[in-house]
Order: sequence, then structure tokens, then C-alpha cells
Amino acid sequence: MSEPKTKVNDASVEDFLHTVEHPVKRADSFTLLEMMTEVTGMTPKMWGGSIVGFDTYHYIYASGREGDWPIVGFSPRKQNISLYIMPGFNNFEPLLKKLGKHKTSKACLYINKLADVDLEILKELIQQSVTYMRDKYPK
Repeated sequence: MSEPKTKVNDASVEDFLHTVEHPVKRADSFTLLEMMTEVTGMTPKMWGGSIVGFDTYHYIYASGREGDWPIVGFSPRKQNISLYIMPGFNNFEPLLKKLGKHKTSKACLYINKLADVDLEILKELIQQSVTYMRDKYPK
């Protein structure tokens, strides 16, 4: 079985965020960094070359594949900012309805810029997600 390609590393989160070309996306990334640090109480870590992650959990799939992944995180991509909300969104429909302009996939929340969403709702979504993951994957 192959090893996961995206792993935690010692690269500087701040140095990475300073490389984000678009000034609004860079500023939004630092806002998310602060918000997720506050919500999780954890020091951010780089996962691979482009994901900022907080805390970790260990997963094991039915196939036997296993690994570690951040409980919550984000990545400033060219198209949008991807936020990793690991429980998915089934339990968060009421918050999503109030969030503002966004898209979702299985465990990713995509926003173009923070000005498009309600930051208090986003913070609550992140908090509930982190609580869920810590309850499901206690250390």
C-alpha cells in the first residue's frame, strides 16, 4: 500500500502565506490562520507544499489504507480558498445557509474571498467541525 503524498512538515506557514500572489487572498489567508489558531488552540503546520493544517487525526479506511490528516485546514489556491472541513457538511446545513457565497465538495468548502462570507458563521462552522472531529477521534 502506498504512503500518502501529503504529510506534515517543518516548512514555515508564514513564509508560505507570504508567497500568495494575490494581495486579498494573502490577507484572507492570514485571517484564516488567526481564526483557526484561535479555534483549535494549536500551532499551524504545513502539510505538503500548500496546505495549512491544525491538529491531527488518524484515519483507517475499510480498504486498510490509513494515515494522518489535519482536523481542519486551508489552502489558498489560484481559483479560491479551500477550507478542509473533515466531517463534511451534512451536520452543518443551517450554518451553510447563513454563510454567504460558497461551494462545497465532500470535505472542502470553497470561497473566493472572506468578504463573501459571514466570518462569525465561518468561525462557528470551523468550531463545530473541530469539536466533532475531536469527539470522533480522541487522542
